[in-house]
Amino acid sequence: MAGDSQTAEGFKNQANKLFKEKHYGAAVSLYSKAINIDTQNAVYYANRAFAHVKLEEYGSAVADASKAIEVDPSYAKGYYRRGDANFMLGKFKEALKDFRTAAKIASNDPDLRKKLTECEKAIKRIKFEEALGTPDSEITHVSETIDLSMMPVEESYTGPRMADDGAGGYKITEEFVLAMLAEFKAQRLIHRRFAFQILLEARQILRELPSLVNVDIPDGKHFTVCGDVHGQYYDLLNIWELNSNPSPDNPYLFNGDFVDRGSFSVEVILSLLAWKVLYPDALHLTRGNHESHSMNKIYGFDGEV
Repeated sequence: MAGDSQTAEGFKNQANKLFKEKHYGAAVSLYSKAINIDTQNAVYYANRAFAHVKLEEYGSAVADASKAIEVDPSYAKGYYRRGDANFMLGKFKEALKDFRTAAKIASNDPDLRKKLTECEKAIKRIKFEEALGTPDSEITHVSETIDLSMMPVEESYTGPRMADDGAGGYKITEEFVLAMLAEFKAQRLIHRRFAFQILLEARQILRELPSLVNVDIPDGKHFTVCGDVHGQYYDLLNIWELNSNPSPDNPYLFNGDFVDRGSFSVEVILSLLAWKVLYPDALHLTRGNHESHSMNKIYGFDGEV
């Protein structure tokens, strides 16, 4: 009906405006209203898929783009959006297939051609790495070869030091963690000996955890849940300044996406892991979609390291 069609178009136009203003969540809601009125409009599904991509909701983006293709197999943006989502998921072969289909339909789209070339390069790089790679059965992880005793802390080092553990090594203390946070705030580094110890001890703790961790919150107690940090170290410090540092009486959950995008991802992850080592039951870390090598290559953490 004409009235319903106009209403759906109105929702789409409002959503497009919100999308341009980077209000992607609100745009998704309005695209959904348009879809509820007209379930056979490929544009609505493709637009909502694009908003999902911006929100890094790649599974939802693939589903919407696939629906757009089902509604209109000749609609290039359906393939483009699904290719975009699969690319971000590291599914380069599926992405390449969609980009090539889209390029056949919209051969003059420069952005699409650029994305197609980028995807082809990614696949070539992966094949090259696989050709030079070592079989999984023969891989030795760096963590298994590190000998902390072979990393002496020089007398000239003036940064934070861990406490002596009485056995010729070091142990993490709250004093060290706080000094490390201040050092990072001043944009200085800690000694690699201490950085490696944080990583190795955190790795051991995390490897022993089940995939689902139950957290009990006693009556009258609180539990703070934090969202994406994305390498924003000063925002992380602000959280702890406002809500106090992690401790047995002040537990936290950080819901993934610790790194990428921001310029201080190394500082963020080392800080979180240091608190995890110090108070294993007071700081919980869940894995986000940016805790993966493919995302780290694209969004910056790999390069920062």
